[in-house]
Amino acid sequence: MPNVLAIQGLTYKRNQKLILKNIDLTLETGKIVGLLGENGAGKTTLMRLITGSAQGSGDIMVSDATTATARKAHVSFSEQLHGFNKNVKISRVVDFYQTVYSDFDLNRYHELADFLQLNGELKLLALSKGMREKLIIALTLARQTDLYLLDEPFGGIDSMSRKKIISSIIQWKPDNATMLISDHYVTEIAPILDEIVVVKDQTIAVHQKTDTIRSESGMDIEDYYESLYAGGVDHD
Repeated sequence: MPNVLAIQGLTYKRNQKLILKNIDLTLETGKIVGLLGENGAGKTTLMRLITGSAQGSGDIMVSDATTATARKAHVSFSEQLHGFNKNVKISRVVDFYQTVYSDFDLNRYHELADFLQLNGELKLLALSKGMREKLIIALTLARQTDLYLLDEPFGGIDSMSRKKIISSIIQWKPDNATMLISDHYVTEIAPILDEIVVVKDQTIAVHQKTDTIRSESGMDIEDYYESLYAGGVDHD
């Protein structure tokens, strides 16, 4: 399979502090990949570097696009809606996305909105944390792109809804697209993951297929992940 993402020698510093170093990572087309790591490990930073909203040293290519501007057309990132007035209605946010992103599929958005029970007449200030996250998921997945980056998308969503959404992710991901999901609900997302990438000690500590982990380690994904911090797995 061709690679949708190729990163070589990526290093990033913020305020002279080293956040990520010597990141090498390739992701194949069509995969669902879990991006795991402790809080502050650099997962969100890595996603922002991929989208081009942060700049580091090294090479990043998304679907043959190498510049930050060109990559943006191939990546849909779960933005947090910080730039919108709290009094704006969901429907106006959708209009904005339609205007800004030529790949935004309105019919697809409405299908997702129906599934997630989003009311377009509600204002952003009226949304609970969970409903706001559902809106972000719908907006992100309504774009037709090669790479979807979901940055802890389920944190405020109640347990039953979260499980329902996670189990349906496969049907919302186009076959020829790749999805990178950063999340703390490792056990819940593990069944849909083809691979995991673990950010630890400022770099990629593990990039492995989930089936290989289960067969070779005899552990489920969450136990394997936790063992990395307990020193129980050789991941060289």
